[in-house]
Amino acid sequence: MPDASVVEGLQLKYLALFEDLDERGRRRWAATEAIALGRGGIVAVATATGLSDRTVKNGIQEIKSAMVGLPGRQRKPGGGRKPLEYHQASLVRAVEKLVEPFELGDPQSPLRWTCKSLTNLQAEMQSQGFQIGRTKIGKILISLGYSLQGNRKTREGIDHPDRNEQFEHIARRVSACRRGSRPAISVDTKKKEVLGRKKNVGKELRPKGTPIEVDTHDFPDKKLGKAVPYGVYDIEENEAWVSIGVSSDTAEFAVEAIRRWWHELGSERYSHPRRLLITADSGGSNGHRNRLWKLELQRLANETGMTIEVCHYPPGTSKWNKIEHRLFCHITRNWRGVPLETHEIVVNLVSSTRTSEGLEVHCWIDEGAYKTGRKVTDEEMKTIRIKRNHFHGEWNYEIQPNSQA
Repeated sequence: MPDASVVEGLQLKYLALFEDLDERGRRRWAATEAIALGRGGIVAVATATGLSDRTVKNGIQEIKSAMVGLPGRQRKPGGGRKPLEYHQASLVRAVEKLVEPFELGDPQSPLRWTCKSLTNLQAEMQSQGFQIGRTKIGKILISLGYSLQGNRKTREGIDHPDRNEQFEHIARRVSACRRGSRPAISVDTKKKEVLGRKKNVGKELRPKGTPIEVDTHDFPDKKLGKAVPYGVYDIEENEAWVSIGVSSDTAEFAVEAIRRWWHELGSERYSHPRRLLITADSGGSNGHRNRLWKLELQRLANETGMTIEVCHYPPGTSKWNKIEHRLFCHITRNWRGVPLETHEIVVNLVSSTRTSEGLEVHCWIDEGAYKTGRKVTDEEMKTIRIKRNHFHGEWNYEIQPNSQA
């Protein structure tokens, strides 16, 4: 056993120099101390510093053979522990095979795409006989060009061959209304909201440590019900009307929102116009195939005496509808992080929505009971005075007031 005083002295030296020495410097310092001590010096230095005797012997060999080493290197080429890939040649290919894109969702693949976490990959690799940890799997995936990624909303379905032409047609009709000082509105239904103390996405500034406490589960409350926002956006005036429904999103509810907009806002803005342009999506309560939508518009045309022109956006292009990015996105921003507990709170939050461009929003609660599944008979369809445009008449048409009305 080395002398205790010698070991203690070496330990004090080593601790004093440890922070200033790199791996090679510590090895060479240990070697010079062992040579100076002579017999038993290797054991004494190893005991005092915690370095292995092999490290001290390698340092002595470097000094005696005058091996200075390559600049910037702590070890000679090939030194150090070999990576797992060196001992398990098929390791990288095995990891890549588990996450190959063409196996996504394949029930015959070792792992389904919903299970490809590092923990599950590690378990699967170990079941195949590989000794590997989660950290190593992550490094291999990075070297293969993989990274954690979410979904990106870019796909809009199959593009219709006349999609761009329809966009241009809508733009021309809106411009014509602007030149003629006629109303042009964009309509749509916003996502239905479950009322109650439910979690609402987003964050708002609050005193630290006092978040708003909400329900653990977002199950609907039959007593509180739901809120169905239907928006009517005046494209020229940058003004909107939002009806908050309490029952169902039907064509009858949609046209009632347009009727309310006209009586409360539109009739004051526009002096006895003969035409009204509506731009809408191709589906839902205002879809181009919805027979009730056309029947209710006929009734509105009869009441107002206006010819109602409708232009639908092609299927799969609802995000191009102006109401989406001029109204709905701002409503979502305005009520972020706030539980929508009652219809009154929804109305207040929607009404207080403003933008730097001057958006003004008016809102009311529509307590009407709109039943789903209402059928429109062929006899009722015959009462609709519809004139279809020569370009995609299913998307572009106008409903004229009934002369009898």
